[in-house]
Amino acid sequence: MHPIIIIGSGMAGYTLAREFRKLNPDQELIMISADDAANYAKPTLSNALAANKHPDQIALADAEKMQQQLNMQIKTHSVVTAVDAEAHQIQIETNDQSERLHYSKLILALGASPIRLALSGVSQDEVPAVNSLVDYRVFRQRIEQSQNKNIVILGAGLIGCEFANDLQHTGHQVTVIDLAAHALGRLMPSHVAQAFQEKLEQAGIRFHFETTVNQIDKQDHGYKVSLSNGQNIEADLVLSAIGLKPNTQLAENAQIHCNRGIVTNPMLETSQADIYALGDCVEVADLVLPYVMPLMQQARALAKTLNNQATAIHYPAMPVAVKTPAAPLTVLPAPLNVELDWQTEQFDDGMLSKATDTHGTLRAFVLLGATAAKQRLALTKLVPDLVPAL
Repeated sequence: MHPIIIIGSGMAGYTLAREFRKLNPDQELIMISADDAANYAKPTLSNALAANKHPDQIALADAEKMQQQLNMQIKTHSVVTAVDAEAHQIQIETNDQSERLHYSKLILALGASPIRLALSGVSQDEVPAVNSLVDYRVFRQRIEQSQNKNIVILGAGLIGCEFANDLQHTGHQVTVIDLAAHALGRLMPSHVAQAFQEKLEQAGIRFHFETTVNQIDKQDHGYKVSLSNGQNIEADLVLSAIGLKPNTQLAENAQIHCNRGIVTNPMLETSQADIYALGDCVEVADLVLPYVMPLMQQARALAKTLNNQATAIHYPAMPVAVKTPAAPLTVLPAPLNVELDWQTEQFDDGMLSKATDTHGTLRAFVLLGATAAKQRLALTKLVPDLVPAL
């Protein structure tokens, strides 16, 4: 019998391997990793400075240790160049050596890549984006080399705000730029986004909204960031946090149906037989959810399916905790294309905002501040599942 092959050594790939090994200790597993396959939790990257964690302390285990723990072969620094779905084979390149591997089942845990703006004046290498531990090591080196600790972040989404809070907390002056009108504007209504933004501003973070970057010019010490609204900002470092785009190219080349992500059914099966997908690259039931809780649900279901216990994905309500201690925030994003009525309750330290549909059913909420956060569990129980099991 050919092995099960997992392409990708991020949280999705390792979580699936771990869940599968709980059910099946013997089936041959192979993981293909484009980097060193260090096992770490990616969400820790955006608050590692405040947690006083050096990059060397973030990895939980190296590839050799993970091979032993999970009884699995890991091919590091290996790139999958092609998938032959009909022959059940993949082509990989490792240190200029080419190899073809047969699989019984193939798992695409390809993750997502940072969206990059086309910038004038500097190369993209001058503006790092942090999407892996490898990226984070480069970022930390750049931070340690900066002179006056003025940092500009492009993007006021979840990752941009988390990095802004982390950097500001550790003595940097942070300025965040976004074309939107508010921070986290896609996740919550404008009045809550405004309150969240004000708390971050009270911590010292500066925002420039409804504008974008025209040009970034390198100077003797740092950069000059020129905005479309005519303002200029001096920075020692510019960080890109525009957002993520699912990695779909390998799947598309294998004639697998893709939309925003790699499209699967509730069993996480792609349009090609014996090929599955999970994690940041997957789109199931029209949802792309690049968060930890959906990933865990996917891994548990898929592990059972791979062990001949066909199991559909089950998405309960899954609130997202934003790591911004200056403005504690939990968000259950509103479903798309649903008419909602938002009601807000104010507290001394924040607010609770709830969204109900035309039937009066709770569908989304935002908890800002410690007082509101106490209602997270009770509210979550009231929200219907996003994707019920079949």
